[in-house]
Amino acid sequence: MASKIKKGDKVVVLTGRDKGRSGDVLKVIPSENRAIVQGINMVKRHQRQTPNEEGGIINKEAPLHMSNLAIADPKDGKPTRVGFQTLKDGRKVRVAKRSGETIDG
Repeated sequence: MASKIKKGDKVVVLTGRDKGRSGDVLKVIPSENRAIVQGINMVKRHQRQTPNEEGGIINKEAPLHMSNLAIADPKDGKPTRVGFQTLKDGRKVRVAKRSGETIDG
């Protein structure tokens, strides 16, 4: 089955401390049903110094569960559900249920 949220998508957070904020998906972890979103769900990590990385306390994004994310509608940026549609040329594309616009290029 095609995934509803993919790397590079603009998403809106539905619940939690970052509710209402939006960002781009950096990585999707399908096995855990989670995604990492740029600038969202930031956590502090204590990192040991390595030859190529500085040590200390760093800020990084933690994975969010997919159920807490919704695709941002390409038209107005508000959260929308995703449907699938087959085009005349046979391609299967994702469609925003809110506005009916295609999400894939």
